[in-house]
Parts: sequence; structure tokens; C-alpha cells
Amino acid sequence: MDVIQRNNVQQLLHSAQDAPVLLYAHGFGCNQEMWKSLTPAFSSSHRQVLFDYVGSGNSDVSAFDPERYCSLRGYAQDLIDVCDALALTREVIFVGHSVSCSIGILAAIQRPELFSRMILIGPSPCFLNDPPDYSGGFERADLEGLLALMDQNYIGWAQYFAPLVAGSELDQPLTSELSSSFCSTDPVMARLFAEVTFFSDMRDELQRCTTPCLILQHRRDALVPLTVGEYLHQQLCDSHLEVLDVTGHCAHMSHPNLVAVAMHAYL
Repeated sequence: MDVIQRNNVQQLLHSAQDAPVLLYAHGFGCNQEMWKSLTPAFSSSHRQVLFDYVGSGNSDVSAFDPERYCSLRGYAQDLIDVCDALALTREVIFVGHSVSCSIGILAAIQRPELFSRMILIGPSPCFLNDPPDYSGGFERADLEGLLALMDQNYIGWAQYFAPLVAGSELDQPLTSELSSSFCSTDPVMARLFAEVTFFSDMRDELQRCTTPCLILQHRRDALVPLTVGEYLHQQLCDSHLEVLDVTGHCAHMSHPNLVAVAMHAYL
């Protein structure tokens, strides 16, 4: 199957053929449209690549294989497939949000020569609490309840989860955009991606990643406590941690200017 079509790959090209490449990877329940406020900040300096994971956005949902996508490694293969389809072999700058940070780390471990740097926005290697040494933010019962709500009332789940991710019910445009994205995703595929997102544990993989990383942590994030960013910074061998003074889980949508400034400074 054609990967370009399967993953709805789009490119924002640059006049210079050797312009550095930014590859954007969206989070759970989202799609490549979530980057639209950030990409203009790099239009004059970078070639930009966007895509949708199979089962998200405008991807070819007929390519969804529950066995492949029951693990983050299936999504990491999507990422590598996109690079291969575009003949990207090195010096790619990866920009991932939320669970895509873990997916990008897996891809970088598998193909360390592919990425020169990684920008991780709101990353979490494990959403579950594991006392006494790790606080991921959720008890297992909390996440099981979230999945049960998805099963019982998918629209109700989307309306509950969107303001949690946005960080404020007062930010109605952002909440509405997230809710619409959640609601437009096939419930069966979204349910599987949610389970993989919230119950995966990447902690044992982190020290195998040798790619330099910028960790962009949200100061007030209902999904990812501040201690998670500090934990990642300790575990990733060549990382820089920057805490953005924002509320919510998606600063690239709510405060794209802050994310762009941090990215430009790091790059």
C-alpha cells in the first residue's frame, strides 16, 4: 500500500532542497491539523512533513490492523514508513506531542541514524503511578474508568476528555477543536489507541535513546505531572528540559508562539 496515501502525508516544502526537515507526529485522538498554528513559524527555514497515524485524521482506515496497532511499536513503524517513503535517511528533526513522544523514542532506538534531534511536547513514558519512585498521574482504576466511558458513551467521553486536555473549559475554541477531533475518529480504533497510550510503559527503553531531546513540559497539565518531565530529563542521556508556563496538555495549539520560540532557541 502507498504510505503517502495511507498516512495522508503532506509536505510544506522549502525553496532550498537541503533545508532541514521537521517531521510532526500528533497525539492520541488528534491529527496533523493540530500543528497548523505552529508550522508558519518554520516556513522560511525548514521543510515540514505532516502525517496521520493509521486510524487517525484522514488516513486510510482500511489499513488499520488491530494486531499491529495494539502496541506503540506499530505506530513507530508508521513513523519509519513515512520517512522511508520520502527517502529521509538522516538529520530529521522529530516533533512529537504526548504519546507520539514515546513513539518517536521507539523509532529513534530502532533507527538512531534517522533523527538528529527530537522535540517532545508534553511527553509521558508512563501515565500510571508506580509508587514509591514514579508518579505518572493516574491510578489504574482511573484509566480503566476512562476506557469504560469510551465503551459506554463515546460522545460523552469526548466531551469530558476535551476540556481536560485543553486545560480549561473557558478555552472554548480549543476544547471544541479537540472534541471534534475525538468525535471524528472511529470509536473502535480510538479505543485501541487509548488503551495503548495510557497503559504503555516506556521507562525501561529511555536510556537506549541516544538522540538529543528538548522536553517541553506544561506547568499545569492534568494528564502529566511536573515530576514526569524531571524524570524524563534524568533518564534521557542528552536532554534539555524547559517548563512552559501554560495550562493544559497541548501548548502547540494553545500557545504556539511559546513553543516556536523554545524550538528556535534549541535548534
